[in-house]
Amino acid sequence: MNLLEAAISLAQDEHPTLDVQAVLAEVDGLAGRLRERISLQMGAAERLHLLTRFFHGELGFSGNLNNYYAADNSFVHRVLETRRGIPITLAVLLLELGEQAGLRMSGVAFPGHFLVKCRTGLSDVVLDPFTGEALSPSRLEERLAQYRHGSELPHDLELPLDFFLQAAAPRQILARMLRNLKEVHRAAGDAQRLLAVQRRLVVLLPADPAERRDRGLVLDALGDPAAADDLAFYLAERGSAADAPELRRRLALLLEGRSRPLQ
Repeated sequence: MNLLEAAISLAQDEHPTLDVQAVLAEVDGLAGRLRERISLQMGAAERLHLLTRFFHGELGFSGNLNNYYAADNSFVHRVLETRRGIPITLAVLLLELGEQAGLRMSGVAFPGHFLVKCRTGLSDVVLDPFTGEALSPSRLEERLAQYRHGSELPHDLELPLDFFLQAAAPRQILARMLRNLKEVHRAAGDAQRLLAVQRRLVVLLPADPAERRDRGLVLDALGDPAAADDLAFYLAERGSAADAPELRRRLALLLEGRSRPLQ
């Protein structure tokens, strides 16, 4: 899976005429400008410094603090236009430029804030794509402690820092991007846009019962009887879940509606 191409295409529900290849070409142009400044003698640490200076300094990419929850922050082509985004979309661009600069980089699905790490010698440098700042282990522990406190996780679930710094696969990154959009549309009460995102999540994660459930709930809210299939799938997989009784009630109503003769 080509992460950048797939990430760009997520905007096509909102922007159906979007030319994905043109956006890819624009990113390749930026990567070409960066590669012109790299010599064969440069090590990974020097290349990484050049990358972050180019991306955050010269190009001016940074986090969109003024309008963090705007849907445009999840669309790669809009982030390219505005130079503003959320951590994960900035990370997708940073990963592509880093790869073309000859660096070994990966995304990190850190709780609450997507990060990027780069292998330099025998160790990894962890970057905040929002700012370009390199984060020390102590800074990462502080962020993790804030997340644990905010989420009220029990102490026996406090896994070590390294667990949260594992490389994220492209499918995981795309799912996180879609879930960000999902929350944007859910908060806005926009069922049609939410359904478009939810359909993509089900395609991306076909075996995830929760995503089938959530698509079913949106379909139900829109009066689509196809919701019954998704709710039935979820209940078959998660029949003892806390929300199962309410979903059984909804499913029974949907099936009753299916069986009624047309007036």
